[in-house]
Amino acid sequence: MGFTYTHRHHLARVIMNETPETQNHFLRQLVEEDLAAGLPGGKVVTRFPPEPNGWPHIGHAKAVWINYGLAKTFNGDFNLRMDDTNPSKESEDFVEALKADLLWLGCPWDNFIYASDAFETMRDIAVALIHSCHAYICEVPQDDWKDYRGVPTSPGKESPWRNRPAAESLALFEKMCAGEINEGAMCLRAKIDMASPNIHLRDPVIYRVLHMPHYRAGTRWKAYPMYDFAHSIEDALEGVTHSLCSIEFEVHRPLYDWVIDRLAEMNRLIVRNGETVRPKQREFARLNISHTVMSKRFLLDLVREKKVNGWDDPRMPTLSGFRRRGYTPGSIRDFCERVGVSKYKSLTEHALLESCIRDDLNRRATRRMAVINPVKVVIDNFDGNAVEFFDAPNNPEDPAAGSHKVPFSRELWIERDDFMEVPEKKFFRVSPGQEVRLRYACLFKCTHVEKDADGNVAEIHGAWDPASRGGASPDGRKVKATIHWVSVKHAVPVEVRLYDKLFTVPEPQADENRDPHDFLNPASLVVRAAFAEPALADAAPGEHFQFERLAYFCVDPDRAADGRPVFNRTVTLKSGN
Repeated sequence: MGFTYTHRHHLARVIMNETPETQNHFLRQLVEEDLAAGLPGGKVVTRFPPEPNGWPHIGHAKAVWINYGLAKTFNGDFNLRMDDTNPSKESEDFVEALKADLLWLGCPWDNFIYASDAFETMRDIAVALIHSCHAYICEVPQDDWKDYRGVPTSPGKESPWRNRPAAESLALFEKMCAGEINEGAMCLRAKIDMASPNIHLRDPVIYRVLHMPHYRAGTRWKAYPMYDFAHSIEDALEGVTHSLCSIEFEVHRPLYDWVIDRLAEMNRLIVRNGETVRPKQREFARLNISHTVMSKRFLLDLVREKKVNGWDDPRMPTLSGFRRRGYTPGSIRDFCERVGVSKYKSLTEHALLESCIRDDLNRRATRRMAVINPVKVVIDNFDGNAVEFFDAPNNPEDPAAGSHKVPFSRELWIERDDFMEVPEKKFFRVSPGQEVRLRYACLFKCTHVEKDADGNVAEIHGAWDPASRGGASPDGRKVKATIHWVSVKHAVPVEVRLYDKLFTVPEPQADENRDPHDFLNPASLVVRAAFAEPALADAAPGEHFQFERLAYFCVDPDRAADGRPVFNRTVTLKSGN
């Protein structure tokens, strides 16, 4: 994959070791304690096990960051596993999207695994549990089971099939696997404890009937393992030492441990360096960002209902959406690092994510000038046939980036917001009689305006000071404003897409009586025709630019309907803009 160990270890240091808070988070302390106590097998192994039923989002980035970062920090292995045990919504397209996004994020895996490759082993383990009377075939309809399961404060009641002979359960399980049982007619339950205060231990389903082809296995299987059963086995088979997952799985941990205990009794745990490796599950708080929803189901609805333009729409919280909008892998990793690792639910302000990408793009983005809301300026004392070229730095934060030439002519485009015919107090930009600096070029003073038939300003007229070439102030006179511009005769027509938050409220799912669709931001995408300096004509998809005084932009892979290049606004220059 082109990643060396040195590269991986460097990324892990970048991801995990920047701040004292990150260095000391509780999961890292857990791994350190385990290693100090003599971790069986001697090597840390973590995993990221997404179900391939959607595009990964920024919440997944945090889980990847934790698992990948810890593995590499302690010179261990990081496994990428497709947890493809539910054939109803999974596809190879989602698998490829997951792989591409992890590589883009800078988190390559040591081992790539499909859970479906272990279906035969999982079936054998289920058979062994039936033989040992740890599992039985239950025919209580799923809708009725809630009455048997009961509530945490009082014991449930046993299924009438709980003490079914093992041979009978085994025969029915074989029929389930052979496709001879209708969906919902029966299932395989683990026999644990119907009086447990933890509902998840009250004889949970570990296999169900699904007459649905699997995207990889075809029609081979008619019964599929449930997640809580399957992922415990997968961790054990891979020799995972630390199974790190989000906090909602904390109440599932006793079931996880119960499965691991059964595997230990069967001598099914992996042996590494002569020692038996027992996986340990621990949980961390999920990533919640204001003005964002990360439910796969809801995101799928947005795509299907065409509320957004696909999974990689720059308004989506998917990694592909962030990439298309212009976010960098480094900014996402920096964000995950700043959020940190905790067990407590919290809401992270979207402003923190924007701050991370601003910091990154300020260092790397090439500076160019573009005008989004144009009005024409005519320099009456400049030769209409003349063209001058002025030096403009490519990035003032990086002297090695050099400079480029910007053409200047008699007619210019400036932002309409930079002009006010009757200026308000403290308005120092263009107005009659007021002098401003045209960035990198010269000083300019407005003398008068021309209006169209509707009374709107059509042209701003004025004069330049030839002695101010390059933007100098002759005679030391002070100018309070500097504005950007584009030469009309050299301007490149472009389309800009001004993206904003997808929701108008910080927590779109907080009110159970309101549909999050009610809070979709109608101004989350505004499309404008704009003019850019000629250096942007050949910008390549994915390139990052700061449009001076406006915002950071990224070149979209698509072009506008009329062939113009498209620039997506990544983030404004300042918070709150």
